[in-house]
Amino acid sequence: MPLKIQYSNCDLECGTDEAGRGCLAGPVTAAAVILPLSFKNTLLNDSKQLSEKNRNHLKSIIQSEATYYSIEHIFENEIDQINILNASIKAMHHSISSLNIEPEYIIVDGNKFKPYKSIPHKTIIKGDSKYSSIAAASILAKTHRDLYMEKIHEEFPMYNWKQNKGYPTKEHRDAIIKYGPSKYHRKSFRLLPEQYQLDL
Repeated sequence: MPLKIQYSNCDLECGTDEAGRGCLAGPVTAAAVILPLSFKNTLLNDSKQLSEKNRNHLKSIIQSEATYYSIEHIFENEIDQINILNASIKAMHHSISSLNIEPEYIIVDGNKFKPYKSIPHKTIIKGDSKYSSIAAASILAKTHRDLYMEKIHEEFPMYNWKQNKGYPTKEHRDAIIKYGPSKYHRKSFRLLPEQYQLDL
């Protein structure tokens, strides 16, 4: 089914989404995107449904054709202080506030959001596979976060973030057992299953 271009009747409707919520290391990253009403791309979809190659291809198209877009990270120390749900919403709020214009309406992937200023909003389950602007935001959040994880991989190659991007793969957990957590790990997360204990 083709993605819908907008939910409201507002010209300046912004889609927002985040990436990295379930990771053990690194930031949670959000993007906000306002697309022109004429925007069309048959490849555009939820970032999780796309290959890395297609995500990167779409990233450059979105960045050149979006009316406005913005990407923001909330880092692990703040995630530990305010919890991952609040950090995800804060990242989305930051990305919306970093747009060069204030949107008239906000559509959000998922079912959790806090009002931003007094702008009306709608949370949409699986919104990234229904609305173009949310799909575009999911792609920008994912690709920018992946780039960041590849960069910090150089500092701590033993966790193989280049491959796992901070998600809880067996290899990532095994590396935490062997080397302990790094400064980029979220200390408030259960880094290992119950049978393993780490002194944090």
